[in-house]
Amino acid sequence: MDDLFSPSWAALREAVAALENEDFARPSGCRGWLVRDLVCHLVIDAQDVLITLATPAGGAPTRDAVTYWSVTQTPPDGSDPLDALIVRLAAAYQDPALLAFHLDDVGSAAGRAAELADPTVRVETQGHVLTVRDYLGAYVLEWTLHHLDLVAYLPDAAAPPASGLARSRAMLEQIAGAAFPASFSDTDALLVGTGRRAATAAEEAGLGELVRQLPFVVG
Repeated sequence: MDDLFSPSWAALREAVAALENEDFARPSGCRGWLVRDLVCHLVIDAQDVLITLATPAGGAPTRDAVTYWSVTQTPPDGSDPLDALIVRLAAAYQDPALLAFHLDDVGSAAGRAAELADPTVRVETQGHVLTVRDYLGAYVLEWTLHHLDLVAYLPDAAAPPASGLARSRAMLEQIAGAAFPASFSDTDALLVGTGRRAATAAEEAGLGELVRQLPFVVG
């Protein structure tokens, strides 16, 4: 398995477990989503991991950890039918403790499945074939970005692991085909690079021509 999948996923689940009930009604870093909506999305993500790891493929890999992601310059606005469904599902939980329990239950199973999976086996998801190692590697970016989303308005919450931030920045730079300035922290590179916050004037100057390509919205 990927060496950073487990710590990134465990840290994200621990951050959710540490939330107070009122935190679930706060905004998240995902445009149009409250924290509860984001946590519900993580439940779906965990289910996807379980499904994919149980879907072996016979063909040659068609994607790796970086090319797995589709990239646009248009941030989600909540109009996507699946995004809208997640908001309704999250609201249906009513008690945040039930939502947190569901994530812990399904998320723990996804984590165990990842640890037990043979990294060289090929799996299929969304019409693509990847090795388990690349599939789990792709999710380091997913977990790290959503961890940043989770804590965006929770200043006392634990940040993502430094190792996951560094890996995710490297992956985003591969997607961008260019490096972010050394003056950018890994967190700032990810937030600005994916359009989660606007670049300051000083940051825009440092980005140079790369600023014209922003944001890199991965999904």
